[in-house]
Amino acid sequence: MGSDILVTVIAALAFAVGITGIIVPVLPGSITIIIGTLIWAIVIGGTGAWVAFAVITLLSLVGMTCSYVLTGRQLKRQETPGWAVALAIVGGLVGFFVIPGPGLILGFILALFGTEYARRKDANEAVRSTLTALKALGIGILLEVGCALISATIFILVSGYHFFA
Repeated sequence: MGSDILVTVIAALAFAVGITGIIVPVLPGSITIIIGTLIWAIVIGGTGAWVAFAVITLLSLVGMTCSYVLTGRQLKRQETPGWAVALAIVGGLVGFFVIPGPGLILGFILALFGTEYARRKDANEAVRSTLTALKALGIGILLEVGCALISATIFILVSGYHFFA
């Protein structure tokens, strides 16, 4: 029973790190959730744990797919190239170290605006493009976080059943 408790706590921490990783895209969020749940299902065993793992994996894959497809479609429609987003991510990482915490978001936004301004040569177009890209990224993140929160609820319910039933 001791190893069950330990692995459940570790899996719960994987959920916390995973959800944080979805919101702050520095960590692989949904992948962390899947790996934590897999380790938990292996140690806990039983039908409930494996069904929970399957459902959580499916929800994680749906969340990642929605995030990438919807965000990618909107960025393509806006004609924002992948390199602009990649530079914005680098800008976010730099911002995180310059101003810990809010610097991540601020650095991302400023770098995205900078790349869009350099590309479009028009401040109004760069602002419009940046806001559209941020909206698309935000919607993708919300969908993925929603799937992760449903997964966390399933994990909590199955864990509770395992320990208290």
